Order: sequence, then C-alpha cells, then structure tokens
Amino acid sequence: MDESSLVRTPFDAIVDAVPYAIVDHPRIASIHDAFEGQRDDLLAYAAVVDELNARVVLDVGCGTGTLAELLARERRTVVAIDPSEAFLAVAKAKGAPSGVTWLHGDAANAPEVGADLAVLTANVVEVFLTDEDWAAALTGIRRALRPGGFLVSGIRHLDRRVWVDRAADIVPAALDVPGIGRVQDRLEVTAVNLPLVSFRDTYTFAADGAAVAWEYTLRFRERPEIESDLTDHGFRLQDFRDVPGHPGCEVIFIAERVD
Repeated sequence: MDESSLVRTPFDAIVDAVPYAIVDHPRIASIHDAFEGQRDDLLAYAAVVDELNARVVLDVGCGTGTLAELLARERRTVVAIDPSEAFLAVAKAKGAPSGVTWLHGDAANAPEVGADLAVLTANVVEVFLTDEDWAAALTGIRRALRPGGFLVSGIRHLDRRVWVDRAADIVPAALDVPGIGRVQDRLEVTAVNLPLVSFRDTYTFAADGAAVAWEYTLRFRERPEIESDLTDHGFRLQDFRDVPGHPGCEVIFIAERVD
C-alpha cells in the first residue's frame, strides 16, 4: 500500500457520517457483531480474568457486550460501561446473565465499584487519542478498582502496520445479517500520521440502499509509553504477553493498582 495516496474524497452516496468519539448510530450498532466476526482475542482476556480469580470486573468500552456476557457466564459480577447508547441497547437485548450491570458512560467517570479487575481490549485503548483523555481514563479506572486490583488491557504494535492488515482483511465484503438483510462494507485507510491512523467504514444496506459512513481515528501506543503512563497513574506493570493467534501483533498487559 502506498501510504502517500491514502487520503480519499467522500462518497457521493453517503447519507450519514458518524465520528468515532461516540459511535451512537443504531444501524452501525445493529450490524457490528456480524462484521466483527469471531472475537478470539476476547478469550485471552477472559483467561487472564480466570487466572487472577477476579469476581467483580469492570468492562470499559463494553460495546455490544460480547466480553461482558462471556465473563458473566462464570457467575461474576460485571459492570459494563460504554459511551454509546446504541451499542448498549444491542448489548441489553442479548439477554446476558443477571450478573451484568450496563452503564452509559466512559472510563473517566467509571463508578467506584471496588472491582477486582478492569479490562480494556486493545481496540478500546486505541480510541483515546490525546494524552489528556488517556490520563483521565487511567485515573478513572484506578478509582474504580479496589486496592491491589488489576488493570488488564492490550495494545497492537505499530511496527506490524496492523492498519494495512485490517484494510486487506475484509473477506467477505458483504454479509447477510439476520433481521437486517445484506450489508456491504467498504473499508478505507484515509490517513496515516503515526501514531494516528484514520479509517472510513462505509456500510451500504441493500434493504433500502442507505449508506452509513463511520469515520474514525485510532492511536497506536507502544510498550515504553504504556509503562510510563501506568507508573504515573498509580499502577505497577506485572506482565506483557502475546495474544494467542496474534503473535507479535497484539499483546495483553497486566498492571496492579498500588497505594
């Protein structure tokens, strides 16, 4: 891919454009799980939760609730928080176990629940674009944890240029989504200004021909930056480990709240 030619002009057919900051669009939320596919990375996070015997878990950026539902199956108490009401509506409609509490909000205002563990998947870490927003998230998460509680999160490495893999990995480009019909996805990388990378997902719904564009920017953080930020915000890093199936691409880090 020639990164010098990545900036695109908008599609004339787009009838709605949604920024990443709060992806609060019902049509995007309704098809999100179908296009995400098999989230095998979530099993790695769940395994760490088991390893640390966490019984009260804060799921930050829970989205449509796939991880929260997985964790609650083991009779855990899960507090799942997300800034998107549309995504939360999808999560609630799944009928997750009774141990899940769904909250509208973000990491900075996470409730003080005395959680044993807070989890942020790598794709959630990437939405914090500024140092200020990331610092506020770490502060809020630390406040939500009990003393000695754990933060389990992930990052994807810049040197693997994962945005190129992602742009190439839209197979199939169209899916038949139950209850919605055929939906086509066109993914573009629109700008690369490391550590920031911008994307546009355009979903076209065959049922009525409507197209919805999801335009967003992600920030890719590296291990030295994460280590420094954790120390500055009251955490002690314990481990970095590869996500099975994603060696050298995505890693999970485990940090303990220190007092």
